[in-house]
Amino acid sequence: MLARLVSIAKIAVAAGGLLFAVPAWADHIVTDQIGRQVHVPDVVNRVVILQHQTLNIAVQLGAMDKVVGVLDEWKKQLGANYVRLAPQLPGLPTPGGLTKVNIEELLKLKPDVVFVTNYAPADMVKQIEDSGLAVVAISLLDVPPEEAVKMNPSVKDEPAAIDAGFASGVRLIADILGEKDKGEDMIAVTKKARALVAERLADVPQEKRVAVYMANPDLSTYGHGKYTGLMMERAGARNVANEIAGFKQVTMEDVLKWDPAVIFVQERYPDVVTEIKNTASWQTIDAVKNGRIYLMPEYAKAWGYPMPEAMALGELWMAQKLYPDRFKDIDMQKEADAYYKEFYHTDYRATH
Repeated sequence: MLARLVSIAKIAVAAGGLLFAVPAWADHIVTDQIGRQVHVPDVVNRVVILQHQTLNIAVQLGAMDKVVGVLDEWKKQLGANYVRLAPQLPGLPTPGGLTKVNIEELLKLKPDVVFVTNYAPADMVKQIEDSGLAVVAISLLDVPPEEAVKMNPSVKDEPAAIDAGFASGVRLIADILGEKDKGEDMIAVTKKARALVAERLADVPQEKRVAVYMANPDLSTYGHGKYTGLMMERAGARNVANEIAGFKQVTMEDVLKWDPAVIFVQERYPDVVTEIKNTASWQTIDAVKNGRIYLMPEYAKAWGYPMPEAMALGELWMAQKLYPDRFKDIDMQKEADAYYKEFYHTDYRATH
């Protein structure tokens, strides 16, 4: 009966100068990325985002006017420089984080939808749902529901799971935020860049790939089952930590054994570069001896989750660092400027 009423309400009937509008309670059902069926309002004007990956996508979709609250760790997760791309962030309330929520503060914001990460605790999700709010979990990974809720899910076919999960996740976010066309533009630009990199590295055999380590704080790194590993693979690297699953802490003995030829460090962790260069235990590693430690640019988000700019720009940047002769015609500043103008509405300005 309710569905019929909603359907009828959506029909704009002009009769005697009267126009019937869609009622505020009209909604539709979406399936989020951990397999939950969620009733989402047809008109969404206020959202709270408790996951930095979804927040980053929302900024690029041009939907920050609908964001009324964000996760408390946004600066740590997105990097201190990110505020220039979303100057609203410091002034937004922070009613929770990746794995916690202050339900009283959340309710004050009166959101239509709350976005959470796929591994948000079940009791946290239930608490928000029990308050009458729509909760949508985003993983940007296409895996069965029993794996989707894990921080380090088991992934059988990484390229397929990540490509499909990224596209469906972007479409879900863009649909809810009313930016479907922009979402499709975002997906299209990632495919174009990826095709270029794949073509130029097609003849590089596995045994000739550059040994690479992704350094994070506290000796944590990415193995298989995360986007970062696939990012390196597509850029022609051999991830020395591929034997581990997901995002985990390793030992200095592991890194010494792996002896990577190149070390990459995410832009949000510049102190890691300083630590590697100045710590005695790192000095015998090939990458350190040869000065091949690279702090990645802002757009090369080597996160466990696939980000549009990492796919469109980051993989290309990484490939150019590893195989400069094959990409010497590529001007990364020009490529980055074009992407930033399209999705961030500003030029890319390197800060290092």
